[in-house]
Amino acid sequence: MGFFDKIKQGLAKTKKNMSIQMNNVFAGFTGENEEFFDELEEALIMADAGVDTSLKAVNNLRRLVKERGLRGGEGVKAAFSEVLTEILQSADSELRLGTKPSVILMVGVNGVGKTTTIGKLAAKMTASGKKVLLVAGDTFRAAAAEQLTVWAERAGASIVRHEEGSDPASVVFDGIAAAKARGADVIIIDTAGRLHNKQNLMNELNKITRIINRELPDADKETLLVLDATTGQNGLIQAKQFKETADISGIVLTKLDGTAKGGIVFAIADELKLPVKFIGVGESADDLMPFEPAEFVEALLQQ
Repeated sequence: MGFFDKIKQGLAKTKKNMSIQMNNVFAGFTGENEEFFDELEEALIMADAGVDTSLKAVNNLRRLVKERGLRGGEGVKAAFSEVLTEILQSADSELRLGTKPSVILMVGVNGVGKTTTIGKLAAKMTASGKKVLLVAGDTFRAAAAEQLTVWAERAGASIVRHEEGSDPASVVFDGIAAAKARGADVIIIDTAGRLHNKQNLMNELNKITRIINRELPDADKETLLVLDATTGQNGLIQAKQFKETADISGIVLTKLDGTAKGGIVFAIADELKLPVKFIGVGESADDLMPFEPAEFVEALLQQ
C-alpha cells in the first residue's frame, strides 16, 4: 500500500464523519451564501478542529471565494484545500537530526502510545542505517523499561535502563555516556507520563533537559509531544499544559485510524503553532508516518 493510500485508509473514520458531509456541501454550492459557510464550519467543528480554527478557515475561504469570483463547487473545494493546507504548514515538520549524536526527548501522558511510538521511530531509523540508543527515562511506571526493551530488540536498537524507581536524570546521564562510547547517531529518551503533580513533572523535565544541554551542548535536539487523536480537544488541553512545562518542538499524533475526530490536527497546528511531525494510522512500525500537510488534506477531502 502506498503512502497516500495508507493515510487515506487511516483517516477512514474521520472522512466518514467530516469529508462526506463537506463534499455534500461543496456539491450544493451555487454561489456565495451564508448557509454554505455555516454548514462547512459545522463539519469542521464536528471533526474537532475547534471553534476558533474552524471560524478562521471558513473566513479565509470566504475571502478567496470573493477574490477569485468562484461559482463552482470544485473550485471552492480546491480553495478550501489550500486554506487547510496553509493552516498545517505553519511550521517545519522535518526532524532536525544533523549531529552525531542527536537527541529526541519524548513526552506525553500515560496511555497515549508514547513507548510504542518510540519503538516505531527507532525501527524507522535503524532501517535507514542509523545507530539508535533508547533511554528508559520513565522509571515510575511499572514495566515501562521492560516494554521499551522489547521494542529495542524488535528495532535493532540498544537500550540503557536502571531499576524501577531510579532517578530518571541519572538514567539519561548514563544513556548519553553510552551513546558517546558506542557511536550512536540518535538517542531517544522516554520520560514519565505522570508524576504527583504538574510541578513535579516540570521539575523532572527541566532536570533532564539541563543534563542533555550540559553533556551535549551542540547536539540537535527535538522534544516531541505524543498525543492520542482519539482524545480530541482533551489532547489539545494536554498540549497546552506540556507547552508550558517543556520546550516542545513538534507533535506526534497517534491513533488517527481509531477516531472520527481527526480535525484535531488543524486545531493543534493553528492554536499551538507547533508542527505535527508524525502521525500514527495503525499498529505496525510502517504506520507511523512523517506528516505531509498537503497529502493529509487531499486524503481527507478526496471522495
